[in-house]
Amino acid sequence: MTIYAKPYSRPYPLPIQFLASLIVGVAGSLALIMMVVLGYQLTYAGRIFPGVTVAGVDLSGKAPAEAAVQLNQALSFPIQGKIVFRDGANLWVASPVELGMVFDASSSAQIAYHVGRSGGLWRALFDQWRARRQGVMVPPVIVLDERLAYAYLNRLASAINRPAIEATLYIQGTTVVAQPGQIGRRLDVDATLRLLSAQLQNFHDAEVPLVIVETRPALLDVSAQAEIARRILSQPFQLVLPNPVPGDPGPWTFEPALLAEMLIIRRVDNGEISEIHVGLESSQFAEKLIPIAAQINRPPKNARFYFDDNTRQLVLIENAVIGRTLDMPATLAAVNQALLRGEHTVPLVIREEPPAITDSATAESLGIRELIAAHTTYFRGSNAERMQNIRIAAARFHGIFVAPGETFSMGKALGDVSLDNGFTEAWIIYGGRTIKGVGGGVCQVSTTLFRTVFFAGFPIVERHSHAYRVSYYEQTASGRDPNLAGMDAAIYFPLVDFKFVNDTPYWLLMETYFNRVAQSLTWKFYSTSDGRTVTYTTTGPINVVPAPPPRFELNPELNPGQIKQVDWAADGADVTVKRTVWKNGVVYFTDRFFTHYQPWQAVCQYGPETEDAEKQAKKQGLCQPSP
Repeated sequence: MTIYAKPYSRPYPLPIQFLASLIVGVAGSLALIMMVVLGYQLTYAGRIFPGVTVAGVDLSGKAPAEAAVQLNQALSFPIQGKIVFRDGANLWVASPVELGMVFDASSSAQIAYHVGRSGGLWRALFDQWRARRQGVMVPPVIVLDERLAYAYLNRLASAINRPAIEATLYIQGTTVVAQPGQIGRRLDVDATLRLLSAQLQNFHDAEVPLVIVETRPALLDVSAQAEIARRILSQPFQLVLPNPVPGDPGPWTFEPALLAEMLIIRRVDNGEISEIHVGLESSQFAEKLIPIAAQINRPPKNARFYFDDNTRQLVLIENAVIGRTLDMPATLAAVNQALLRGEHTVPLVIREEPPAITDSATAESLGIRELIAAHTTYFRGSNAERMQNIRIAAARFHGIFVAPGETFSMGKALGDVSLDNGFTEAWIIYGGRTIKGVGGGVCQVSTTLFRTVFFAGFPIVERHSHAYRVSYYEQTASGRDPNLAGMDAAIYFPLVDFKFVNDTPYWLLMETYFNRVAQSLTWKFYSTSDGRTVTYTTTGPINVVPAPPPRFELNPELNPGQIKQVDWAADGADVTVKRTVWKNGVVYFTDRFFTHYQPWQAVCQYGPETEDAEKQAKKQGLCQPSP
């Protein structure tokens, strides 16, 4: 028997066997998956994949046409839905159809059908898997007719929109009228339409916010300013002088009606901010302050003294006066501030100016040590009225000072020459005639000052002579001296003034002494001598022109047969006076004073039925030639 042996077969290595098994398994799995996927595709060929919804309607497995029918049946929102618009208490409800919404079911179904069928193989397979696992919601396709939506929203705008209105405030009589402002509102139709379109996509009832744009007026509320104005006009307003003393003016009262006329309501724009300011109008209030200022304002007034020759000290004869001036701008500001605080009594704002010389001044502090000049003039033959004017005018200069370097104006120091100030009517030269006028005789005072200044050696800035030679100004203690012609000075302020300069470093004190018995006026200067002496020469009256013959004229107001002389004759002449002022033996300065006197005609008036007036005048010693 023959025995055959089977050939030996060596087995594959284990790794190769495992790899081969793996490949076979994967291939089998892939084949299975491909069969499943292919079967899934075949199952839903022409139909919507599972898990796809439109507006909550499940369209799984539906053909697009079937899906469109189902959507139309299931989604009644366009017709039955409610869209709410609200503005405060106002409410508007509309259906989507009213707002122009149209639902396109066919397009919505087509979009649902294309889920899992676009974007490449892997994208399509992923979308199919996602739809099945998680679900895919497809937004419905709607068409919005914006013409209908715009029309509806514009109807709402007509009820919502309102313009911005500025607040107003004004005064009617004494009544304050205030009207509040209004915030403007406007419906932003375009912005609201965008919100509406987005909300309609949700396919359910909802409230769509209205987009309101507000415009705030620059002035919305003026109630606070109105209250201020009412408070201002609620009662009379008073201005008072601060720290008044007996004799001071005031108070000054403004009734509400007057305040209302001056009250101003002004709008102030400061960048983006506007405000209403309530207060008194500056120019009108300033006009009301002008007469008040006239009562209050006064210049500072030096104390008055006389120099005691025995003690060589100053003796007070009149107290100093502090000057004061009404500060109008500051007062207006203070009044407006007080009115805003509700106050109705306000002190005026006063600026005070102390005098240069107070009651405590001493002779040593002012450099007043001695009498440096004195001069006396005479006025014999003056009537009582003329002497009264001389006395009153001279008293105004008694005890007053001239500061070092000051140009002294006699007219300013003399002040108002009027009947109210004690002056009376006497003879004056005016308009080419000698007539009765208030203050006649004051030139006796200016002439006395001129001569005192002349012999004291002070510079003379302004001096005016009289139109003709006046006998009073050529009188001496014992008679008349023609060489005093040209040594007079007229005063008729402000047209005619007398001025001189105190060109020393010392104060100058002036004293005046009126002597009714001697009919004389003495002027004294007290200061400190700087070594001045004065010499002078005069031409005396030259180029003399005789006075014209007397003139006689009828005055119906005189009694029958009465004769009255109203002007006196004086020869015309020219006079030149040269002055030399020395200081410690050296000529300091020289000056000249030229005077031209007109020839002056005597004038006599006579009453009705007067026979031979010239003869009657001669018998009475009237209208005679100049002496």
